[in-house]
Amino acid sequence: MLQKDRVKASDVQTATLQSYIRSSEKQKSLYKRTLFVVSISQIFGGAGLAAGVTVGALLAQQMLGTDAFAGLPSALLTLGSAGAALLVGRLSQRHGRRTGLTAGFMIGGLGAIGVIIAAIINSIFLLFASLLIYGAGGATNLQARYAGTDLANSKQRAKAISITMVFTTFGAVAGPNLVNVMGNLAVSIGFPSLSGPFILAAAAYILAGLVLFILLRPEPLVIARAIEATSQERNEKGYLPATDHTENKRGIIVGATIMVLTQIVMVAIMTMTPVHMRHHGHDLGAVGLVIGFHIGAMYLPSLVTGVLVDKLGRTAMAIASGTTLLLAGVIGGFAPGDSIVLLIISLSLLGLGWNFGLISGTALIVDSTETSTRAKTQGTVDVLIALSGAAGGALSGMVVAGSSFLTLSLTGGILSLLLIPVVIWSRGGKNKEDYV
Repeated sequence: MLQKDRVKASDVQTATLQSYIRSSEKQKSLYKRTLFVVSISQIFGGAGLAAGVTVGALLAQQMLGTDAFAGLPSALLTLGSAGAALLVGRLSQRHGRRTGLTAGFMIGGLGAIGVIIAAIINSIFLLFASLLIYGAGGATNLQARYAGTDLANSKQRAKAISITMVFTTFGAVAGPNLVNVMGNLAVSIGFPSLSGPFILAAAAYILAGLVLFILLRPEPLVIARAIEATSQERNEKGYLPATDHTENKRGIIVGATIMVLTQIVMVAIMTMTPVHMRHHGHDLGAVGLVIGFHIGAMYLPSLVTGVLVDKLGRTAMAIASGTTLLLAGVIGGFAPGDSIVLLIISLSLLGLGWNFGLISGTALIVDSTETSTRAKTQGTVDVLIALSGAAGGALSGMVVAGSSFLTLSLTGGILSLLLIPVVIWSRGGKNKEDYV
């Protein structure tokens, strides 16, 4: 009986795949449905990510009683996201996007619950361990951007990435601005105020996982593989054009480098900004406002950025990323500590520069991979991104404690200029049209 059920399920799956292979209309419909489902999950994922980022450094500072290790929560969060990126990538490669993304968000939700408990019992060990696990939510939130590209053609990829990131904005902006509300809620139920945002993060990540588990059917990556395989065999053009190239290693290296550099600069400056503001007398509401603008700038311009990346090219937008990050570092470094306006401008430019780099770099990764290995490669690249963010977060506190916020901001801005020689090197590849 069990064997018959398995055969029947296999027959149904084969019939489903064939129906999508034969119909370009069904492919288009699934592409749009996938974008919609992933976008809804991103609203919750953005809230979960932003709420924790806003107060993570402040919670550690409060529990440790020093600024020197205030960047450690960000480092642990991003280090945890590195392992999660690898896990989500491998699970997605083997079982599909639905399984990988659902698992990642659920793990992130469990980590947020651990942070809440750590704050209640004042356990720094549990806090650090939970932040590692909580990082899975951030990694999954980033990995989800790839799901929308599985059924997109080469002229739609950056736009597909940008659509999912735009929806992240709704949750990402709401999260920091609910810091005071969630803090008051936490206090009202007998929890420390700084644990409040993590209550929101836990609920948001778990809801994001449930949305994907219930609605992301059929698997977009599985369908894309079947279409690509059939297209190669028959040499026919469907909604997904036939692929006539192998994996482009130069494109992968360039795309990864762009995202790694932008992540280091963004995480380092963003991590220490709340601490910098608290030293100048700003309350949690002001911190939430600045971080809210920052995260909004990370995601909200995405729809326009995606169009620009597809129209102007990946390399042009990578250079724009480096220039914007430099400007952010200069303004943030020289801005008076009591100037909310200049801090908002600086952090907004920081988010915008990261946005340019992430979308152009991601588009290059998708351009340079095949469906047979794409999820695994994407997961590996996101591991590097997470590790670079961990390094930026860990070093940021030490730089500020040993020197100043000005030094950190200017160093980050100068580091971002390394994107220019990377782009120049990419132009030396054989397939220059891939980098235009």
